[in-house]
Amino acid sequence: QLQLVESGGGLVQPGGSLRLSCAVSGSTLDSYTIGWFRQSPGKEREGVSCMRSIDGSTYYKDSVKGRFTISRDNAKNTVYLQMNSLKPEDTATYYCAAEWDIFCSSYLTETPFGSWGQGTQVTVTS
Repeated sequence: QLQLVESGGGLVQPGGSLRLSCAVSGSTLDSYTIGWFRQSPGKEREGVSCMRSIDGSTYYKDSVKGRFTISRDNAKNTVYLQMNSLKPEDTATYYCAAEWDIFCSSYLTETPFGSWGQGTQVTVTS
């Protein structure tokens, strides 16, 4: 049974940066796909990024391409989401999720992911 714990959220001004971490326990990362999702009050959860660890393939939502980068540290069993040039519309609770070796796609949805963290809050405001 996987356990995922997000950290690294906080309050940041527009244009600033944060790095979110998703620490995974219960298995190694090498056979899992990790997705990052976010949800704002009154809105549905949306996919932000994804990495299929077995081959390193990645996906990014169009609005974050060039600003966000997903990466992993296999030794620490942790996946990161580096977020640069943050905008107020990036404000949300961010969640990481995992499922065994599924493919990332251009339409990233919650449905295939069976394991979820509790989320970390990101607030971008002046």
